[in-house]
Amino acid sequence: MFESIVEFLYGFLQMFQYPFWRRAIYTGILASVLFGIIGTYVVIKRIVFISDGIAHASFGGIGLAFFISAYFFTFDPLLGAAIFALLSAVGIGLMSKEKVQREDTAIGIIWVVGMALGALFYRMTPGYKPSMESFLFGNIYMIRRTDVYLLFFLVIGVLATVMFFYHELQAVSFDDEFAKIAGLNTDAFYIFLLILVALSIVFLLRFVGIILVIAMLTIPASISSGRSSDIKKIMFFSCILSLIFVLCGLFISYIFNSPAGPSITLFSGGVFLIDMIEKKINF
Repeated sequence: MFESIVEFLYGFLQMFQYPFWRRAIYTGILASVLFGIIGTYVVIKRIVFISDGIAHASFGGIGLAFFISAYFFTFDPLLGAAIFALLSAVGIGLMSKEKVQREDTAIGIIWVVGMALGALFYRMTPGYKPSMESFLFGNIYMIRRTDVYLLFFLVIGVLATVMFFYHELQAVSFDDEFAKIAGLNTDAFYIFLLILVALSIVFLLRFVGIILVIAMLTIPASISSGRSSDIKKIMFFSCILSLIFVLCGLFISYIFNSPAGPSITLFSGGVFLIDMIEKKINF
């Protein structure tokens, strides 16, 4: 048995000689930062449903990118997703703040329209098309070197932005009304926060996909927010938890030869369930 364990660990370590595995690890580390920081704002501001709407609406951009690539010129699906996600974020923000439409109604409309457009464009695209499964559930093993670099610059940009606008984003997240009375343009910062969420979602699509990205944005932050009320501590522990979830999920994926995205998410969900039970017992 000992020899089997050693052989297994040796095989696991041997995986690091493959570029796709190293890129998966690098992506997981970078993604953990986004999951922790952006996820903290998503949970504290209680915009999980909005974030989910943005994620699903981005599907329309992916389908449109396939359609344009077939008839006109090469168009990156992630760029299409980014355009739809940003338009959705701004649209939801404006409609909710200007009281043009109830926020939940606006989210629902943008959600279903985006998904419907994505499905329509995808079906109308002739010839060979990449499987939509990788965008719905993610495939970290298909991450390109360019994706890693783009994710790295996004993480740097998010860190710099959060540090620069830390107090404003904190005020908008915790007490929108007080921030408005204090003279802060809460509407602008709210839309700005949604834009940060939208960009993060788009760059994480290849990692865990449209369906699972919200789970990873909320689970680590939800666990951390139950242990502290300090936003800096919540961010820090969320990043650490996200990294643990990602590495353990990749390990599980390697052991059972299962998809990485669902493995990571299910492991995270299991830990969240244990945390809830532990809180209930100690209550």
